[in-house]
Amino acid sequence: MTMEVTAKGLRTRVREVLDCVDRGETVVVTYRGKPRARLVGIESAPAATAARRSISGFGMWKDRVDLTDVEGFVQDLRRPRDVV
Repeated sequence: MTMEVTAKGLRTRVREVLDCVDRGETVVVTYRGKPRARLVGIESAPAATAARRSISGFGMWKDRVDLTDVEGFVQDLRRPRDVV
């Protein structure tokens, strides 16, 4: 089964759309009467994890031995710089 929803309808009926996806339906999102996106459910968590690992930037620092405190490193990067 396929449900069709407009972009505005997607914003206002999110719960209904997600319920349809949970039931295994495909949801087609239209914009100005033309199909723009297809929403499908995630079959399993391992498949989603494998898809994330295929993204080149995901986990790019996992093998760094010199970086033991990743959170501290990122917070240091976000720290405001002194303006001269």
